[in-house]
Amino acid sequence: VSVSVICSPPQNYPLYIRSVPTENELKFHYTVHTSLDVVDEKISAMGKALVDQRELYLGLLYPTEDYKVYGYVTNSKVKFVMVVDSSNTALRDNEIRSMFRKLHNSYTDIMCNPFYNPGDRIHSRAFDNMVNSMMMQVC
Repeated sequence: VSVSVICSPPQNYPLYIRSVPTENELKFHYTVHTSLDVVDEKISAMGKALVDQRELYLGLLYPTEDYKVYGYVTNSKVKFVMVVDSSNTALRDNEIRSMFRKLHNSYTDIMCNPFYNPGDRIHSRAFDNMVNSMMMQVC
């Protein structure tokens, strides 16, 4: 399982990447970066309907043999990508959506911290704990 928070365009660099198990970390990084194109395509395909929404759950971006990739975009165009093992059939769409909401809420808490510089990598014990607990639910 991998969880990523990606900065808003045009940079699209990762602010936070966490993967379990860590031996497949490079493969998860590659999967996350290739999924950014799919996220951009979905956003542009939906067009102006997004303007009124405060959050955007993109759902399943694409499945591979080994993984399912899900996406979520905030109103400030920060992208969240989650890569889940495709053999995990217990996860439903509404559970993935609620995990993204938890991620978004924790990300918002980090942004509200006056000592955090927007655009810096995320180094927060509370955020790490939330992501770890989410990953333990999935695994």
